[in-house]
Amino acid sequence: MSKYQYILADHPVEHGVSVNVDSLKIDPNAQRALSEKRAQAIVDEFVPEAVGSIVVSERKNGKRYIVDGMHRHRAIQLRGEKTIVAEIHKGLTQKEEAMLFLIKNRETKGPSAFDEYRIGLTAKLPLFADTQRALDAHGLTVGSTSTNTVGAVNGILRITNTYGAEILDRTLRVAEKAWGRSPATWDGMLLGGIGQFLGRHGDIVDDEELASKMAKAGPAQAWIGKVCSLATAGGMHHSGTGSRVATCYTLLLAHWNRGKTKNKIAA
Repeated sequence: MSKYQYILADHPVEHGVSVNVDSLKIDPNAQRALSEKRAQAIVDEFVPEAVGSIVVSERKNGKRYIVDGMHRHRAIQLRGEKTIVAEIHKGLTQKEEAMLFLIKNRETKGPSAFDEYRIGLTAKLPLFADTQRALDAHGLTVGSTSTNTVGAVNGILRITNTYGAEILDRTLRVAEKAWGRSPATWDGMLLGGIGQFLGRHGDIVDDEELASKMAKAGPAQAWIGKVCSLATAGGMHHSGTGSRVATCYTLLLAHWNRGKTKNKIAA
């Protein structure tokens, strides 16, 4: 079960309200990035009955911001129409708007991992805030993977969500201790495997010893190759991200147990 839940306080909501298209605003900190190409695609295959209601927040100052339906709104603008039907939520803060966006998109084709992370921080949701604090402690940011940037957004969120931010902090520390700072160090399947290993056995694992064993087994890039090779050896059904994380975990277990008589972990 998830350690972190999206909870939004009760508030007034009006359904089926016709609103002026040009009166609606967009808060980029509570929204995904607008894709003109996606909006144009809606225009090109426009079906009035499929537009439905967009979700709008009417703030305490009376201004209305789109929460969900930005591309449908843009398509209506491009068609030159003046009104659109909206579901209006009243009295929300920017933080609550961001949370509502994530709730609305949870069961549908949601935003990109990077957009969701940015919006989650705007919403000040504990999952994202706790993850960011762990990254901050190591001088890391979220983005395209580089020496100081982690691209495996869903991977690090999964570690926090499953085992807690302390395990993510230990995971990042062990990875850097073993392999230094490089793009390969922050590979998602490696971090996922370390996080799983520490999440399950962290109470008996010494982080310094684990990092030392990992370093002796080779650099991060070599680990990536080994994990991919072992994961795909089981056939195409074993080559997904989850399988590679599990393979990395198994490899860590083998290296930890090698030469041990005490603190040996059962497979």
